Amino acid sequence: MKQYKVGRYIFLSAIGLVIFGAGLVLIKLLPEADGVLKTLPYLCVGMGAGIFGGNLGIAIKNKTMLKNPQAAKQIEVEQKDERNQAISNKAKARAYDLMIYVYGAILLAFALMQVDMYVILTLVAVYLFFVFTNVHYLTKYHKEM
Repeated sequence: MKQYKVGRYIFLSAIGLVIFGAGLVLIKLLPEADGVLKTLPYLCVGMGAGIFGGNLGIAIKNKTMLKNPQAAKQIEVEQKDERNQAISNKAKARAYDLMIYVYGAILLAFALMQVDMYVILTLVAVYLFFVFTNVHYLTKYHKEM
């Protein structure tokens, strides 16, 4: 059975809270900043909130699993069930298919709105990364199966 640790996630959650707080303080202290200091506070707020929320959620889940080993065993069995894995993979495939169409539409909309070229090229690079990653895994899995 899986070992559920709580302390590490509480520590990482506290670090996330500190980063979040630092971002809020920087927003108040540097209202007229330029360059990197203009975006740094907002990056700190976003990353801090993500680190805090994600790790706190894992810590709470692990604490619950430690208190109720029967439920932990049941959840572990359900996660390893082939049917549930197939359902999860099918949902991911559908989400990927939808993402490709929506991402393409957004690229087209940005191009028609004449957004700066570096923004469009960055989005195109990310789009092509996803497409080429898909082709890579398709080839890999066709050889394996």
